[in-house]
Amino acid sequence: MNLPAPTSYATLVADFRWNIPERYNIGTDVCDRWARAEPSRLAIIEARADGSTKKVTFGDLRTASNRLANALKRRGIGPGERVAILLPQSSEVAIAHIAIYKLGAIAVPLAGLFGVDAIAYRLSDAGVTALVTDAAGLAKFRAIPERPQLTLVTSLDGDDGDAQGFTRLCERESAEFPARETRPDDPALMIYTSGTTGPPKGALHGHRVLLGHLPCVAVTHEFTPQPGDRFWTPADWAWAGGLLNVLLPSLHHGLPVVARKFAHFDPEEALRLMANQRVRNTFIPPTALRMLRNVPNPRGRFDLSLRTIGSGGEALGAETLAWGREALGLTINEFYGQTECNLVLASCGALGVVKPGAIGKAVPGHEVEIIRADGTRCEPGEAGEIAIRRPDPVMFLEYWNRPDATRDKFIGDFMTTGDMGIRDEEGYVRFQGRTDDLITSAGYRIGPTEIEDCLIKHPAVALAAVVGKPDPLRTEIVKAFIVLKDGQAPSDALASDIQAFVRSRLSAHEYPREIAFRASLPLTTTGKVIRRQLRAEA
Repeated sequence: MNLPAPTSYATLVADFRWNIPERYNIGTDVCDRWARAEPSRLAIIEARADGSTKKVTFGDLRTASNRLANALKRRGIGPGERVAILLPQSSEVAIAHIAIYKLGAIAVPLAGLFGVDAIAYRLSDAGVTALVTDAAGLAKFRAIPERPQLTLVTSLDGDDGDAQGFTRLCERESAEFPARETRPDDPALMIYTSGTTGPPKGALHGHRVLLGHLPCVAVTHEFTPQPGDRFWTPADWAWAGGLLNVLLPSLHHGLPVVARKFAHFDPEEALRLMANQRVRNTFIPPTALRMLRNVPNPRGRFDLSLRTIGSGGEALGAETLAWGREALGLTINEFYGQTECNLVLASCGALGVVKPGAIGKAVPGHEVEIIRADGTRCEPGEAGEIAIRRPDPVMFLEYWNRPDATRDKFIGDFMTTGDMGIRDEEGYVRFQGRTDDLITSAGYRIGPTEIEDCLIKHPAVALAAVVGKPDPLRTEIVKAFIVLKDGQAPSDALASDIQAFVRSRLSAHEYPREIAFRASLPLTTTGKVIRRQLRAEA
């Protein structure tokens, strides 16, 4: 499914039609159709810390995924069973996903940054029967006090006790496997919500979820696939942002993806990797982009080939948009979505759909509204909740074993997001923050995004997060948690200067009345600030 470059946004919306086939399997789509046509076509480039690379073709992916699918089937794992993947970026992540989809089972990706409790919760909640991991993941699995009894545990690092080595598991299996002819609504993937508010929930998606992502991928990457396109993201492939925004769409289009294992995001190393591997297209979350802003003269120091940058997961902000144009010569195209319904709003520099401080407009094929609590549509300029009308190919099927939570997610035919926004007369949507992030101070309802965007314009500030702190007089006051740039030292004088900086640029009711300096901010595995933790500290 390719989206042709139109002459205008209006033309794109008017001409768009979904094409969802009656039978569709992600595994055969992203692998087998390319492997049959051009088995030597490059699929994944594994870049290692020592500078070496391993190149994996679509033919390699087909053979390896078929062997793994046969191995899983031999051990009694069938359609509908949940198979967890706990691995860093690598070709084996793609192999495991493709095998699970071909089998008709359900992939449950787990982030390498998860601790023992987080892994235990997801394995138990999902009723996982098999785990594909490595030595590091195996150690966490074995540290679970009441470890679930799985049918199969396999490790990339070889045999280890009751865990079977991945290579030995697959090497004697057939390189052919008849993929299950799944329907678009058959379950394929379960990604757990990031848990910024309450326990994580398993968002169950059908095979159609990949097709639902493609219009926004095309828009934010300015009508990929284009000759020479090559994708990379620092986002863990266990997160929807890494898996569904980059890995699977790239393979769908027959484009190579760069894989690199990072213990943590290093802006200098990220730029070096993109230069060395000739990355043309990248998804970088806003927090990581703000870290890149601290690298001086990126285009002068690194031989970059970037054509497009997409960003999402939290508000980008006008300041980071301006930096991208100045420092990288590119318009950073922002997008918006949730684990339950991803990539439904976006900007697109190629179409002129960009406005500083706004996410963008509704992606063709998705009906996005700003609604009131009763489900009625807000007027332009009126704040409300961002909501998406069903049915929608990118929308989740349900929360795993949570029928009440699934029902509560909807008001009529609108899936609610818990995110507040405002749509202007031109159709641009501005993100205000989570409904539970909004600050009520002296009768004002204040969203944290605008304040955070202003804070990082201050020359001493590297990162910032804003929350409401209970106050007997004003109900709440604005409190800012700030990470300073290298070479800057916390002081009362600097705090006062930052307060005055915000007050002069926004308003007297929005400036942070309290400032706390920190070495880092608490982040989810998806790179979002965990504001509930900051609220507890406030």
